[in-house]
Amino acid sequence: MKKIISLICAAAMLFSMASLTACGDSAASDDATTQAQTQQTTVSETEETEPADTAAAPQEGEEPEQTATSLVVYFSATGNTQGIAEMIAELTGAELYEIQPQEPYTDEDLDYGNSESRTSIEADDPSARPQIAEELPDLSGVTTLYIGYPIWQGQAPKILYTFVEGCDLDGITIVPFCTSASSGIGSSAENLAEAAGAGTWLDGERFSASASEDEVVQWLEELGLN
Repeated sequence: MKKIISLICAAAMLFSMASLTACGDSAASDDATTQAQTQQTTVSETEETEPADTAAAPQEGEEPEQTATSLVVYFSATGNTQGIAEMIAELTGAELYEIQPQEPYTDEDLDYGNSESRTSIEADDPSARPQIAEELPDLSGVTTLYIGYPIWQGQAPKILYTFVEGCDLDGITIVPFCTSASSGIGSSAENLAEAAGAGTWLDGERFSASASEDEVVQWLEELGLN
């Protein structure tokens, strides 16, 4: 009888140990599952709170790309036209591009009274096209183009023809202006427009070398472009 009771007790102990082991394994499994769920929830919350375009955000110090809408182009052998061009650029917020000849003009070249001077020879030659030293500007995005030049022999210097024939002015409003001691703008702008064959050309304006900013402002107001 004692043996039977002993066997029953031993069996009960074994059953209890097995149950405890099973409970321990189940608890460990439940803990692992809970931890995995917590990690998944954290990842999901992070993805939701981070902006989707973080990678596309501009880097520190970068400026947004800007597209120019107006440009002042000028040729100035003595600096007179440059002064007016800079005023226009400042008043309109336009960028500046100087037409620089590959072969600069000397004082002897600018002797308009000498029929053998370079300016006189170029003025008398319809095919003269002095080369421009710098690459022509990119006019994509430009809607208004101011073109300035001195009056030589009653017309624009031939290097202006080099410029207008070398650029695509289609769809651009062109505003010519010139400087001279006494001569008006005459037919110089019309001849440039004919050579360009594109663009909408407005009436031009002549300024003296000593023209004031108020004169330029008044002109721009009349055009409705300032």
